[in-house]
Amino acid sequence: MSAWHERSLADLRRALDAGETSAVALADHFLGRIATSTLNAFIDVRPDATLEAARAADERLARGERAPLLGVPLAHKDIFATRGWRSTAGSRMLEDYVSPFDATVVERLAAAGAVCLGKTNCDEFAMGSSNEHSHFGPVRNPWDHAAVPGGSSGGSAAAVAAGLAPLATGTDTGGSVRQPAAMCGITGIKPTYGRVSRFGMIAYASSLDQGGAFGASAADCAALLTAMSGFDPKDATSIDRPADDHAAGLAASPVPVGRAAKAGASTPLAGLRVGVPREFFGEGLAPDVEAAVRGALATLESLGAELHEVSLPRTRLAIPAYYVIAPAEASSNLSRFDGVRYGHRAEHPADLRDLYRRSRAEGFGEEVRRRIMVGTYVLSHGYYDAYYLQAQKLRRLIAEDFATVFERVDVIAGPVAPTVAWDLGEQADDPVRDYLADVYTLGTSLAGLPGLSMPAGFGARGRPVGVQLIGDRFAETRLLAVADRFQQATDWHLRRPPA
Repeated sequence: MSAWHERSLADLRRALDAGETSAVALADHFLGRIATSTLNAFIDVRPDATLEAARAADERLARGERAPLLGVPLAHKDIFATRGWRSTAGSRMLEDYVSPFDATVVERLAAAGAVCLGKTNCDEFAMGSSNEHSHFGPVRNPWDHAAVPGGSSGGSAAAVAAGLAPLATGTDTGGSVRQPAAMCGITGIKPTYGRVSRFGMIAYASSLDQGGAFGASAADCAALLTAMSGFDPKDATSIDRPADDHAAGLAASPVPVGRAAKAGASTPLAGLRVGVPREFFGEGLAPDVEAAVRGALATLESLGAELHEVSLPRTRLAIPAYYVIAPAEASSNLSRFDGVRYGHRAEHPADLRDLYRRSRAEGFGEEVRRRIMVGTYVLSHGYYDAYYLQAQKLRRLIAEDFATVFERVDVIAGPVAPTVAWDLGEQADDPVRDYLADVYTLGTSLAGLPGLSMPAGFGARGRPVGVQLIGDRFAETRLLAVADRFQQATDWHLRRPPA
């Protein structure tokens, strides 16, 4: 029998319910793996707190309680405030901050009985595509320790890929769940904006930030996302609509009612219309990534899906739009870190101005300072109309492009990133290359749509490649079901990094 870290969530659930193992035993197993890991995937690990939560889960199990995540270990991206744990956002600014409250996501998963293993490393304030922009050092990719894991949720993705945690939370502002999932060879989903509460999520760009889920498979992500989601009156951006049971929805057909019957086929995806944007396969896409993605599209077709070439003409304009809007919102959100109320405080300031200036210069890293400066510039008098308002207009046009395509297809499929994971330090002197890695994910975020990454093979130097599925608003269950059918027909999601 394989070790616990090689088992699916369904296997762990059966073992816990049957008494073959306990929440404490599982927590001990994963804590042991974390302790010997060299990936730098975790910022804060507190075994006493973890085992206390595991004992509470075992008591619930002993009383006969049964729930999908009861007793299951997981990790939280260190962007979620977590009571009694350091909540640093990967920054020196919050290096020693211990949260007095739980983010709604953390609170809901704790209520579901999940056992927190620790807080995972991330790009500072979620700003980055490589997880190299962390005050606590870079995370290493489990498939190749010389490579980045993707960002900003690279610690969470690396932890799941390496078997340090069966599940992990993340956040996605411009691709920060989907891209690290692809580069680490696991499954990750960003839901529709507003599906997951942002209360207690340390803010980067408020109109874009959205909590997401990591797991080895679509089925694992479905269970985690179901427990995370739902309306939250504490979050003004939360959508007031009934929460979906994504896990239960996997059993239903992802094809719209009646279409499979009209197609007259019995294959799992018969009648599903998959849009393939021509703009996702042009200049800049590496041949090894394209080959893997084309192979995945062929598999979807073999399962009955119909491939349709579509156009998202403003794909490349998503980069300038995003890198105006997101830094502008970051400039506003991060203004609260001034050395006065909480966070890093410069020593022996000469006056209030000196306190502000040195506290922020010392507390923020280079990438965060760069984005604050850009955001402050585009919001300044004389430039607001020229940059920020124009970017918001472009954002609306990008959303309209997606709406037009979804009149013809059910899901969109294509690459997650133009290349496989690059080497640590390879792009350190060229931040624009880092930004270009998000070209296929930014449009989805700007439009507020759900997106999923699933493993689809390997590219150069044996580094993983992911395929992105994009859905219309509130189509998370369909995306997860399509990915689940794909994973029933392939074994990419079962591959594990070298020991």
